[in-house]
Amino acid sequence: MCWLMLMVFFVLSGCVSMAPSYQQPPLPVAIAYPDAQPAEGIGAGQGTIATGWRDYFTDPRLQTLIKLALDNNRDLRTAVLRVEEARAVYGIQRAEQFPTIGVQAGVDRSRIPADLSPTGKPVEGSQYQVALGLASWEIDFWGRVRNLKESALEKYLSTDAARRAASISLVAQVANSYLSLREVDERLVLARRTIASRAESLRIFTRRVQVGSTSRLDLTQVQTLMTQAQALGAQLEQLRAAQAQALILLIGTPVDLPARPDHLGEQVVLVELRAGLPSDLLVQRPDIVAAEHQLRAANANIGAARAAFFPNVTLTGSFGTASAELEGLFASGSHAWVFSPSISLPLFDGGRRRNNLSLTEARRDLAVAAYEKTVQSAFRDVAEALSARHWLTEQLVIAQTAQAVQTERARLSQLRYDNGAATFLEVLDAQRELLAAEQQVVQIRRALLTSRVGLYAALGGGAMDFASLPVRALPNSTRGTLNP
Repeated sequence: MCWLMLMVFFVLSGCVSMAPSYQQPPLPVAIAYPDAQPAEGIGAGQGTIATGWRDYFTDPRLQTLIKLALDNNRDLRTAVLRVEEARAVYGIQRAEQFPTIGVQAGVDRSRIPADLSPTGKPVEGSQYQVALGLASWEIDFWGRVRNLKESALEKYLSTDAARRAASISLVAQVANSYLSLREVDERLVLARRTIASRAESLRIFTRRVQVGSTSRLDLTQVQTLMTQAQALGAQLEQLRAAQAQALILLIGTPVDLPARPDHLGEQVVLVELRAGLPSDLLVQRPDIVAAEHQLRAANANIGAARAAFFPNVTLTGSFGTASAELEGLFASGSHAWVFSPSISLPLFDGGRRRNNLSLTEARRDLAVAAYEKTVQSAFRDVAEALSARHWLTEQLVIAQTAQAVQTERARLSQLRYDNGAATFLEVLDAQRELLAAEQQVVQIRRALLTSRVGLYAALGGGAMDFASLPVRALPNSTRGTLNP
């Protein structure tokens, strides 16, 4: 009979939930991005999130570095371990829904002195028992335990979404650091070429001064050009060393990063992306998904706090056999059982439950604000990346035109000087401006590629790539899959 009652209680438990119905907050941003221009290639929505980083970043060297970073980066490893931690917490809370049943066996030996014995003689006795026991188990009539389990599950899913967001961020950081290193390599090539050219000019002018065909003023101007180029080269060498170490830290393992003298062009990133609509971010950006799971967890905690105002029903019991003699432990008639249901409801707690409910409601409101802020930040990231892509494209065209003009100016200035129609100061200015223009073109080209990397990350691109990292399977639950 007690086991039948236990089954009835088990079926009835969890039939009621005191949690408020969840409603997704309205989108706190505009319905479209500014500066969103149609682009050929991957469309909005599923296309962007399904575009893996191997498809987006086509440079083989960059692909190798990203793979190494995903395998060795310590921050990402920490994020994965936090998922494991949250999974264990969820498993513990989920187990609270089920009774704890165990087998216990024991023997008691006792002696009653004569002055306490009803017979006036000392009495010695033994009691042997074996029982299947039910520890104190809360019958979840009001959904308190179930809401706590739901909260733990949502926090688990939030942690996993945060892990995916960290993976996307790491890919973008490695790509940007690699682009910066490539930019410095190309600028170094230009600087070294300029240093070699000016070294030759210095040799020629030194010889001219020696034979008296030019003035020492011209020689000092050539020396000025030389020292400026050498200073730039030294600065770029220092910058490259620092940039290489930053990339190695991201990768998480020592790696050889030889200089790449080739042109930093479109071969690094080829795929064009469309921005889609801001509403797409709600499912594409893992950080938004994580914030929404945190909001759902806070919503479930309200249900657990409300349930504390209702009676708490617990069951304790055992069923087994007991005997005064060991050989009679399993004899007929030795069955023993205990069934102890209890109900409790605090009548006065100094406002603890009321304040606990207020606390959970305040935390739910904080989670709403955090969710809205995350959406707004994501919108800003996409808008800034779109704006950068648009205006940096125009800046690159202008800078390339300026470089062509400065190249022609330097050529004409040198011709004028060689024919005695201009002073060397004119050549000095032209060559200085040409070097600055060459450096600026490389910098803007890298910034444009960086904006495309930023757009990819801002749109949640490649999130599906990180849905199957080595995290143990989710226990059976009403929510189903790990990656909703």
